[in-house]
Amino acid sequence: MQLPMSGVGEILKAVGDFGPFQKWLVLLTLLPCFTLSFHQFCQLFMVPHEPHHCNTSWIRAIGPNLTEEEQLNLTLPRDADGAYEQCSMYSPVDWDLDSIVAYGLNATEKCSSGWVYPSAQAPSLLTEFDLVCDRKDLNDISQSIYMLGMFLGSMIFGPLSDRMGRRPVILISIFLQGLFGVAIAFVPHFDVYMAFRCVVGASVSGITMTILTLATEWVGVSHRPKAVLTSHCCFAIGQMILAGLSYGIRNWRLLQIAGSAPVFALFFYIWVLPESARWLVIKGRIEEAKKVLQKAASINKRTIPLELLEQLKPEAQPKPGSILDLFRKKHLRKVTLIMTCAWFVNSLVYYGLSLNVTNFGLDIYLTQLAFGAVEIPARVGCIFMLQWFGRKKTQAVLLILSGLICLIIIGIPEDQPIVTTVLATIGKFTATASFSTSYVYTAELFPTVIRQTGVGLCSMSARLAGIIAPLMLLLEQYHPSIPMAIFGSATVVGGLLCFLLPETRGTDLVDDTRDGCPPAQVCENANSSSKSEHVKGKGGGQDNEYTKSTQF
Repeated sequence: MQLPMSGVGEILKAVGDFGPFQKWLVLLTLLPCFTLSFHQFCQLFMVPHEPHHCNTSWIRAIGPNLTEEEQLNLTLPRDADGAYEQCSMYSPVDWDLDSIVAYGLNATEKCSSGWVYPSAQAPSLLTEFDLVCDRKDLNDISQSIYMLGMFLGSMIFGPLSDRMGRRPVILISIFLQGLFGVAIAFVPHFDVYMAFRCVVGASVSGITMTILTLATEWVGVSHRPKAVLTSHCCFAIGQMILAGLSYGIRNWRLLQIAGSAPVFALFFYIWVLPESARWLVIKGRIEEAKKVLQKAASINKRTIPLELLEQLKPEAQPKPGSILDLFRKKHLRKVTLIMTCAWFVNSLVYYGLSLNVTNFGLDIYLTQLAFGAVEIPARVGCIFMLQWFGRKKTQAVLLILSGLICLIIIGIPEDQPIVTTVLATIGKFTATASFSTSYVYTAELFPTVIRQTGVGLCSMSARLAGIIAPLMLLLEQYHPSIPMAIFGSATVVGGLLCFLLPETRGTDLVDDTRDGCPPAQVCENANSSSKSEHVKGKGGGQDNEYTKSTQF
């Protein structure tokens, strides 16, 4: 008995699950991933710690022959350790130099004429825009604004992709990332820098979500996790490349150009990037769907039976998906609420742990290299965990482990930084693997007509957590254990909730919201059918192929 699935699903089986066409498509999805990690973490290297002190050149008008040490000694107060204060100076006076030397200065004020950076070797964000003293919080604020851009990108590009298509949204996002990424290198004010970073964050979010969906809708069930998670490994490799790039280019403007300009090389996507056949069918654009399916089949050296192509007709023109559709049906409402919570706590613990892993004893470049390296085994290991244990168990257990590690860290004495660092690194490993699982699992749980909207909503919650996580660290002033207690307990609760979700391993993608059951029930029916088919259909071509992917 033939397993029930949509017409486009049948044709995709005939096209091939992972032929040359799908491999070429996956390669196209990998290329932008190298640039995404640059924008995510480049600011870490643009704001290096620089010794600084107030600009006290006012005294040069009455003492032009003073040495630098004499100038600082007369105009800067010292702290308890005997070092010059970095954020205050003696108030300027109208005295002559002899009076200042004889009587000294007592009244102090904040730096009123800017700062001096004696050891600065190359221009950085910190030195050009004076991100020190009262302005040092702008560094963290700009990171939050970048995450706000990713939040807005999730809100805008998710529904836009379901309405316009996957291909145009990817092209628009790549254009915006390249344009504003390069423009950042020429900004005259830090406010403009933050505004442009917000737009880049939105474009990064659009690329990440839409490329995921396009790959998921073309690649067969058994190869879907490998295709998606390989792109995540490229994101980790991009972090390692960033460490080398930033080590070689210390000027922040040149570094920004070097990391942003290569994305313009991806404009050949205009000619080679295909649209999703599933999306075209859902939108009733049957002739376009037939053309792209036939092109995929020819590249895969397959032939689509004419009777299958003739059957490719939408039963009814579906209404465009919206966020409200995610809450109208009971099973979709449960999936939406739980996955939104899972993405939120996953992002919370990921950024919470990343901000605390500071005791490696290495410089910032080697630390970034380590951060990228630890994510690669997490991403690769996730592929096998999804195969062996399924989506639901993998997602739940990884989240629970991440939360438990945060709670264990609370009990580690402060004089054991190495133990804390090792635990935090393990926690980052599990949080990274959980993030990769979320991308695959979420795309499989939502129907095609609102898949991008569902992924976008979940991504919005993750970006919101990314904005909140640095702010939670401010609670350390009340008790140092509060942030980790929140990160840990929230993540454990989110992991436990994931056990309420359906399993999607081996099931075909659901195309519309009219289906009365979640993917897990389709999967259960498929599994029971496939067992009988496996006995009857040895050598049966397509049936055998589907049986194998179902049992995966």
